[in-house]
Amino acid sequence: MQRGMVTTRRIGINAHLLSAASGYRRAGIHHYITQVLNHLPRDSAGFEYLIFSNGPTELQMERQAQRLSSRWPTHRRLARIVWEQSAWPLAAARLDLDLLHSTAFVTPLLSPAPTVVTVYDLSFVHYPDRFPVLQRLYLSSQTRRSCRQARRVVTISESGRRDVHTHLGVPLAQIDVVTPGVGPQFRPRLAAEVKAFRERLGLPERFILHVGTLQPRKNIHHVIDAFARLGRPELALVLVGGEGWAYDEIYARVEALDLGRRVHFAGYVSDAELPLWYNAATLLAFSSAYEGFGMPIAQAMACGTPVVAAATSAVPEVTGDAALHYAAGDVGALAEQMATVLDDAAVAAKMQAQGRQQARRFSWTRAGEAMQAVYRRALEAE
Repeated sequence: MQRGMVTTRRIGINAHLLSAASGYRRAGIHHYITQVLNHLPRDSAGFEYLIFSNGPTELQMERQAQRLSSRWPTHRRLARIVWEQSAWPLAAARLDLDLLHSTAFVTPLLSPAPTVVTVYDLSFVHYPDRFPVLQRLYLSSQTRRSCRQARRVVTISESGRRDVHTHLGVPLAQIDVVTPGVGPQFRPRLAAEVKAFRERLGLPERFILHVGTLQPRKNIHHVIDAFARLGRPELALVLVGGEGWAYDEIYARVEALDLGRRVHFAGYVSDAELPLWYNAATLLAFSSAYEGFGMPIAQAMACGTPVVAAATSAVPEVTGDAALHYAAGDVGALAEQMATVLDDAAVAAKMQAQGRQQARRFSWTRAGEAMQAVYRRALEAE
């Protein structure tokens, strides 16, 4: 499309994974899509964005974007799959789009325009037994096909980039990294504000925090077991995150260890309140077996909360030297590292300072600029 002397390229973005309802679906991927789209450069000369979604979202894009809302019930997985394989490519052809961006794993099989696809992680490749069979088969086959057909593939860490290259056979030169950012709300808060938050929720002075959807890949049972090994009756463990799938074993583990009075399930927590949980916590324990990035780590560090994390996948890339690491699955080592933070004030203070410094590396503004650069590379490949 010509506008004066500038050729405007029309980019269609599938944002149907954005959720209007509170719950685990508003965690990781939802947050990433929202923030990257909100931070696409305001001066987007040469680009027109058409955002395809379902219902209200938190998108704040103004002049450079047009929102196209669908009546399809795409909060249901099957309806979303049918929409992205049929209704979306038909709409893209009708609107004469120049590029399609699938923001989560899968592009249309028959696309009327070149594509970009974002792949957050390959957990369904590394841990296939932790996914429902049909979901795993769909993701495995269609993510591979989508990545090989796409002009550009986006990952959210260098670890993810290597994974896509190794397991899906995509050339490294075709894969871009658009690292997540940390919002300004994630920062150290005034002591009085944190104290009032603790008192309002009846939280103890010191507690260990875990943030993440209740699902097998997060290895939450390792945190529970390590917490039990600490043997400190004055200490609490708070699990923040919505119920994902196969979470019954987490509740069962708490009961089996007789920790019902000391382990608190906070459920899904909004982005507005989450920084207060980080600020109130003594440390964040992050036990995930595999992560494409690990946003709770960066958020906790930005708030000045010490982090103990499993040294796996993208985690060391995110933490740098600011966290205490342990070998994934080693519950004894996890308990020892948590005890170090709890007992050594000098170590905790050093981690707080290093964590805040490390978190400054992650910017949503840079993420938005990087994504626009991906679109430019994809279009220039013509």
